[in-house]
Amino acid sequence: MSAQYTDPAQEFRDHVAQLVVNEGLELTEAARRLASSSKTLANWAATKKIATQGTAGAARKLVTELEAENSRLKRALAEIKMERDLLKATVYFAKESPRTTR
Repeated sequence: MSAQYTDPAQEFRDHVAQLVVNEGLELTEAARRLASSSKTLANWAATKKIATQGTAGAARKLVTELEAENSRLKRALAEIKMERDLLKATVYFAKESPRTTR
């Protein structure tokens, strides 16, 4: 007779995710009660939500597209910030340097 092994940690994650997804427990409240990170619980809840909707492939694709767009926008923002800082430094040094006239 073979018994099927169930991972207690996975059962715990599923239970916590069910509390957040189905019963409406706030993420911050659940994180406070469990002394855990709200980001971790959000990941568990998102995984549970996708699994219960039965559209794991489509939902994951949407999340992946959003993550890719978010990453692209973060890179663009970082580049623009560097350009802004360079322009600020240029203006500062232009003001500080003695002006020469011909």
